[in-house]
Amino acid sequence: MLKYLFDVENPVFQAIYTVGKIAMLNFMWLICSLPVFTMGASTTALIYACMKLHRREGYIWSNFFTSFKENFKQSTVLFLLFLLAGVILGADMVLGNQSGTGYGRMMKIGACILAVPYALTLLYVFAVQSKFVNTVKDTIRYSFFVALRNFKDTFQLLILVVLTIWANTTVALVNYITIIFGIGALAYFCSAYYIRVFERYVPKEEQRPR
Repeated sequence: MLKYLFDVENPVFQAIYTVGKIAMLNFMWLICSLPVFTMGASTTALIYACMKLHRREGYIWSNFFTSFKENFKQSTVLFLLFLLAGVILGADMVLGNQSGTGYGRMMKIGACILAVPYALTLLYVFAVQSKFVNTVKDTIRYSFFVALRNFKDTFQLLILVVLTIWANTTVALVNYITIIFGIGALAYFCSAYYIRVFERYVPKEEQRPR
């Protein structure tokens, strides 16, 4: 009994071990995201490291920083593009809502419609970047079509992200938990979906992330 309790393969030990690694990955993501414009590269690295953690491959530090370095340029471009698009869509919604004119309503409706493919693509774009080698254009295009073709998984991912945002905006205590574990935990749970989705497109012998 005692031998089982102190066995490193014990599910309890494994759970504690995983939670500790998630906290470390969360810390690395926070530190590497501080310049803000590096948030895309750090998110790509976080997802990559979380997929590796699910498969128990390598070490979290080396997995994270290897991906961060390899994907830095393209992930940064993706982040800036999505940030700009998000700002434009948000501004259109706010201005359209405040204008009170027919043109303003059309602008708001158009922004809301465009926000759907924007959100669906954003759910996958950094995961696709961490897994596949493509141009920025193809990464965005593939992310959108992967989201549509795997809508059940996409819907569950969307619920997971929305619930995380809702919890952080309504319960103050959750903000402290998020600082320690939040983004890392969210990426860890999302990466389980990414692994399952990507397995449908990659032959078994090639299923290891880059």
